[in-house]
Amino acid sequence: MRITAFRTRLADEFGPSLADTIAHDHVFSALGDRTVDQALDAGLSTKEIWQAVCEAFEVPVERR
Repeated sequence: MRITAFRTRLADEFGPSLADTIAHDHVFSALGDRTVDQALDAGLSTKEIWQAVCEAFEVPVERR
């Protein structure tokens, strides 16, 4: 998935403001103790990052 599609999915799930906060501030152990933005900069796949976000925030399976 492209980064723009990933960002749209994040905003659709959490709303634009919370999505930005999650991307900038929330540290995910599943991403090597990185934020979403840091994980993207490090070259992790958007699929891997989305899975980590979904697990951490218990996004229902049908919306993953």
